[in-house]
Amino acid sequence: MVIPLFTYSPTSQNQRVEAYEVPGDEQARIFTTDNLLSSTDMDVLITAAYRQIFNEQQMTVSSRQKSLESQLRAGQITVRDFIRGLAISDVFRTRNYDTNNNYRFVQMCLQRILGREVYGDREKLAWSTVLATKGLKGFIDDLLNTEEYISNFGDNTVPFQRRRILPQRDRGELPFARMARYDSYYRDKLPQEYIYRFKDTVKPFDLATFLRETDFTAATGVFLLFLAIATVTLLISYGLNPAGIGH
Repeated sequence: MVIPLFTYSPTSQNQRVEAYEVPGDEQARIFTTDNLLSSTDMDVLITAAYRQIFNEQQMTVSSRQKSLESQLRAGQITVRDFIRGLAISDVFRTRNYDTNNNYRFVQMCLQRILGREVYGDREKLAWSTVLATKGLKGFIDDLLNTEEYISNFGDNTVPFQRRRILPQRDRGELPFARMARYDSYYRDKLPQEYIYRFKDTVKPFDLATFLRETDFTAATGVFLLFLAIATVTLLISYGLNPAGIGH
């Protein structure tokens, strides 16, 4: 028998307060397929989804779900389906579900999927009961099907921590995901092929290559143009002040 979700009262949190602040660097960046312009934008969105669900410390090459990535790129699944696939994957189960009790796991999932902190122990108990009776997949499905998730993120937006900063405070709430400090051993395990793709397009400066590939005809034309502009500027300045600039 499946026990229905217990009732709980929402507490007054940032994400439940109407937003009037001016958008800035402190607001969360929104990643959505509604405005993707290139394959690189999709790479960035996929990276953001991994960071949101797996957290920074679990973003390794072995964590990648290449089948899900391929389906998302091909438009066969939505971002919400991709988030579901990450949350029910063996990697997520092993590193989060198997290593925490139900209460802590519920708190982590609400932070990463609904983008907010739990309302209290009553909500932890309510969702822990769902987890215990429906299992991991049923629990994740119920979270993704809530009106709260659909109204805030819909099918196309990667979840994010909602309204971390309030103007009335000199210091906002800390982000749920803390940036890890990797040494070279762990950095080598990051999925660099799409997180650091820009490195492949930046080549070290080589003088011989520069001299061989540079179009000196065009460069000379640009140089002469700037020289002419500088000369005209000086002549005009001298005409306005025959005694010399700066007296």
